[in-house]
Amino acid sequence: MSIRDLMGLIRSEEYRVLAENFLSLSTLQVLVYIIPFITLPYLTRVLGVYNYGLVNFAIAFNTYFIIITDYGFNLSAVREISVNREDPHRVSEIFSSVMLIKGILATLSFCLLLLVILNIPRFSVNWQVYIFAFGLVIGNVIFPTWFYQGMERMKYITVLNVLTNLIFLAAIFIFIRRPSDYLYVPLLQSMGTLTAGVISQWIIRARFNVRFHLPPLRTVYETFRDSTQFFLSRVSVSIYTSSNSFFLGLFAGNTAVGYYSAAEKLYTAAQGLYSPLMQVTYPYMAKTRNRAFHRKVLRYSLILNTILCGGIILFAPTIIGILFGPQYMPSVNVLRLLAVALMVVIPSILLGYPFLAVLGQQRYANGSVIIGSIVHLIMLLAVSAFMNIYIVACLVIITETIVLAIRVYGIKKHDLW
Repeated sequence: MSIRDLMGLIRSEEYRVLAENFLSLSTLQVLVYIIPFITLPYLTRVLGVYNYGLVNFAIAFNTYFIIITDYGFNLSAVREISVNREDPHRVSEIFSSVMLIKGILATLSFCLLLLVILNIPRFSVNWQVYIFAFGLVIGNVIFPTWFYQGMERMKYITVLNVLTNLIFLAAIFIFIRRPSDYLYVPLLQSMGTLTAGVISQWIIRARFNVRFHLPPLRTVYETFRDSTQFFLSRVSVSIYTSSNSFFLGLFAGNTAVGYYSAAEKLYTAAQGLYSPLMQVTYPYMAKTRNRAFHRKVLRYSLILNTILCGGIILFAPTIIGILFGPQYMPSVNVLRLLAVALMVVIPSILLGYPFLAVLGQQRYANGSVIIGSIVHLIMLLAVSAFMNIYIVACLVIITETIVLAIRVYGIKKHDLW
């Protein structure tokens, strides 16, 4: 593509909106990940490996509830809002149905959390940390990122997330002074998410004139049914993402979670660099199905990703030492292993929902993670007796390779490339 062609694309209205959304989400992603990395060196040193692991175990456990309350709407609702954005009545109907379902699921999730705390000693000992972390679930419910993505107005997400993250940044240095202050970490994170959620609801009402109303039961059922396949996929993804820290906490202890979480934070941050690309291309591809455009996106992403992964592998000891301190050196080789996984993950993500799903082959996008998660869960259980942080990282590589292989097979079988 020549410079002239590129400038022509930028000047076109269609690509201008796409570029604006990508810039907004990229800015958000950079700031959302930079801010925690300002606090991470402080938190990991003040809390210590054990308490840092406990906090991450609690957040990993509550991530299951976030997956339940999302119920795949971050994919299905984005598509429906994007397709119907010119129909205010339909948009309002979709918004109300999704919010109602998410509210019911959040209530059921909290009841389940209470049952776990009351009946399992592993959770009742530090019950406060799990309750405080549940605020992240509520905040996620009332902050409808899927609505802004579908409307392609991601700048609102950017402003709100940056604002609340800055508040969280200041609060960490004010309130976290000693290891026993670990309880404040999930509490402060929850307060930030809840604040962003409340403001986002006000913007939807004031700026988009969308108001919640009790939708017809049939509409609620159809919305719930249509998102089920996406929910199964997201549950499957959580098995080989959040479950790693969760299983480590159960079988290897909070200290192991602390070491693994340190490396996983960097792994997740590296994945997050590509999140704006996925969030922008998904609604765009849902409308245009522009395969040539997607091929270019994938090509340049692979080049960037190879350079990034090589840098992580080479400089892993320095990165861990600066960000987390010398007591986290066991995390170095975990980070290197996860960098290998990252080389597989990025093409897998870009070939999934932004490509296979929008071209009518969502069974490969969904089926790949379902199969991958089953294999991952079996492997986790198989190694539970001798589980450690390095074995879990190797399992991530195996699982992600399986997911990518299935998606590539689907593309080749249906001649989509």
